[in-house]
Amino acid sequence: MHTVTIQNISIGQGHPLALIAGPCVLESRDMALRIADAVVKITGELGMPYIFKGSFDKANRTAISAFRGPGLDEGLAMLAAVKAEFGVPVCTDFHEAHQAAALAEVVDLLQIPALLCRQTDLLLAAAATGKPTTVKKGQFLAPWDMQHVVEKYIAGGNHRLLLAERGATFGYNNLIVDLRALAVMRGFGYPVVFDATHSAQLPGGAGAATGGQREFIPALIRGAVAVGVDALFMEVHPDPASGLSDATTMWPLDRLREILAMARRIDAVGGRNLA
Repeated sequence: MHTVTIQNISIGQGHPLALIAGPCVLESRDMALRIADAVVKITGELGMPYIFKGSFDKANRTAISAFRGPGLDEGLAMLAAVKAEFGVPVCTDFHEAHQAAALAEVVDLLQIPALLCRQTDLLLAAAATGKPTTVKKGQFLAPWDMQHVVEKYIAGGNHRLLLAERGATFGYNNLIVDLRALAVMRGFGYPVVFDATHSAQLPGGAGAATGGQREFIPALIRGAVAVGVDALFMEVHPDPASGLSDATTMWPLDRLREILAMARRIDAVGGRNLA
């Protein structure tokens, strides 16, 4: 099993369950700092390694009128502010290969969205930066097909790779989490992340927006951590209903500590620690 190091955080077998979390989209500098401040305090109390995540551009929103984000330059400035203020690694996703080099100047962990996980040029551009990268399994892919994604990425000369599960398409406007996928992908030898909030989505289920079932997130986390994952991915917000993206699935900040404490207890006796 490869261990992936991101600044001073090691993710993989034998290392603490880590958290990658932040708002779905970077709404403002103040909001990014507010969220980071809260999560840093919670993870510090729990002894949980933390990476801040925020998107500078949501290029696959359901409707043309939906808020996409601050853009590359302003988004990088917000991520740099979080990094400077709290000393935590930062993560963002990207959608075009030419963006990778600019992001690598600030970002510690790149992320390739699920819908783009097969894009060869995107994978090679991420690998070429030398930065660690999370690749989310496409909702349309069988978990064993992620082997080809792994091969493309490491062909770029980079083994700093995390694989993420975020649910599989199950009919129209619905996702389902197949827990076997976590074991299959971990079998490739790279750490696995469970994207708990996106897995609760109902894509396009709210007409001009993506819907979701936030109430099932704790159950999904319990199952994933029991099977064995190396990190959790969660989109969090102080007032999810007013969030500018994924309002139905972002997890409330005031309920984050309890769910992370539960996850840590399960991890201590769960999948990664069982023969």
